[in-house]
Amino acid sequence: MDIKHSRRSFLQVAGAAGVAAAVGRVGTAAAQGYVLSTTEGEHLVHFRDHGNIFIKVGSATGSDNLALGTQQVMVGTGIPIHRHFHMDEAFYVLEGRGIFILNDVRHSFEKGGTIFIPKNSWHGFANPDHELLLLWIVTPAGLDGFFRDTCTPPGVPPKRLTREQITEMARKCDHSVA
Repeated sequence: MDIKHSRRSFLQVAGAAGVAAAVGRVGTAAAQGYVLSTTEGEHLVHFRDHGNIFIKVGSATGSDNLALGTQQVMVGTGIPIHRHFHMDEAFYVLEGRGIFILNDVRHSFEKGGTIFIPKNSWHGFANPDHELLLLWIVTPAGLDGFFRDTCTPPGVPPKRLTREQITEMARKCDHSVA
């Protein structure tokens, strides 16, 4: 395993352990613990930009209080402005750089940066020149459910969703789109 993949695996495990300790309780399966490699986890392809998503921890693996994974955001596609009503969210920037918008304030970020978003805060990403690879962590779990509802496994045709369907799925999983 090369250094880049080792670093990613370490950051994913360290992030999960730190947030799990802060949350104080996780579901039964997650409490038993497990170790995943860089390419393990539930692999999905994003409905909008076709970037790869790997869900590493979430409700499907026994953690109702925490979800964690990686998201590849293709050049120029960003993440639209949205908010989570009941979830705190954090990102660690594994690759790339861009602009993060938090409650209408723009912040530059780059590889190695950390972003924290308290619940009910409007936020989004712009990445006009660089692909992003983000480690995301939310508590309680829910973002993983949104990805399952809207995205598809590799090799499966993308779901044809209307904006209204995406908005309804977002509401069901605790967030709102602008």
